[in-house]
Amino acid sequence: MAKDEKETPKIVNAKVSDEQQPKLPWMFSWAMFLAPMVWYGPNIAVRNTLIPQLFSQIDPANKVWAFGIISAAATFTGAITNLVFGALSDVTRSRWGKRKPYITIGTLVMAIMMVIIANISSVTTIIFLWIICAAGENAVAASIYAQISDRIAPKWRGTASTFYGVGFTISQQAFTILAAQFLGNVKFGIYAMALISVILGIVHLLLSREQSNMAEPAIAINKKTFSKYFFFPTKGARDFYLALFGKFFMVVGSTIVTTYTLYLFTDYMGLNSHNAGKSVSIFSTLMLVIGVIFALISGPLADRAKRIKLPVMFATFLLGFAALFPLFIVHPWAMYTYAAIAAVGNGIYNSVDGALNLDVLPSSDTAGKDLGLINLANTLSQMVGALSASAIVSTWGYQKIFVFAIILEVIGAILIALIRSVK
Repeated sequence: MAKDEKETPKIVNAKVSDEQQPKLPWMFSWAMFLAPMVWYGPNIAVRNTLIPQLFSQIDPANKVWAFGIISAAATFTGAITNLVFGALSDVTRSRWGKRKPYITIGTLVMAIMMVIIANISSVTTIIFLWIICAAGENAVAASIYAQISDRIAPKWRGTASTFYGVGFTISQQAFTILAAQFLGNVKFGIYAMALISVILGIVHLLLSREQSNMAEPAIAINKKTFSKYFFFPTKGARDFYLALFGKFFMVVGSTIVTTYTLYLFTDYMGLNSHNAGKSVSIFSTLMLVIGVIFALISGPLADRAKRIKLPVMFATFLLGFAALFPLFIVHPWAMYTYAAIAAVGNGIYNSVDGALNLDVLPSSDTAGKDLGLINLANTLSQMVGALSASAIVSTWGYQKIFVFAIILEVIGAILIALIRSVK
């Protein structure tokens, strides 16, 4: 047995072997780079930037509670539809493949709902339509990343996940910046996001070139298969749940800091609104630029080193370490230091964590459903992080945000360290 075979745990959940894929599929990798820009970027830009502005125009007195309701409704919808559409894509057999139908229909539903919402002047109707939009978003989210499990051999997973991670990092920051340019013309901004989603969705599908999967055995839905494809995994899922809860604590820890970025500069560090705005711009730019750089290099290095767990664990640790600076130093440069270090951690995490999630899947047959659970953990952790930040600030003040962030990141790193099947 070769040395690499002794040192590297065998990945048993891959549909494509290393021998079957000697070279990285570049076209598919570029498709995965665009994937987060199909659903996450446009959706988060509309929901978190343009719809709040729309609410302030329609009903300024009730805009706060309206935004809270639409955020909660989107999270609840995602909790259900992400799992359902992920499972449905796992069992789908069609001439277009198993993932493409859900990516296509989900993108169209999302874009159509956005266009309609842009022309509605009722807060209640907008919330109802956004629930449908969120269902479309999660149909895409649950199916689009699972393609890596279907199409990429284990030795290329870090690199393929890098393409997705870089796209995701760009979507987190760049789409929000873009949406802010349309605050004076919200309707046109929402139209632009819908159009971007459709165009990039088409390009993604053309690059990914998913083929018919009619040759795969059909799945007869009975008690056994329903339990396998539509319920939480139970067999061989120890490392899967460690990765899932590791992600949960990591994201909660980072979210409780970034939720109140503006208020940390104004209320905690005492800047006026003008200087705080400049500081937020510097903070966001550091997060974007450094995050993209480290997302670009981390996946290929992880593939070459044949180490996936270690960089994810290190990235989580970095996020906790970064929080030490604003905890003890109440000055804007401490937040810039946090942003620089946290961006390194986020870049590595966004790039390599996807490969770790793929390597700990209980089965490649249920990749859509199981990755849907991972997506759900990510969504819920953002909501829990935002709510926790509010509770921490109200009870103990802004400084304690960083204490909790450090504790949560350490817990996340420990959970990831306990994974056995991946190095």
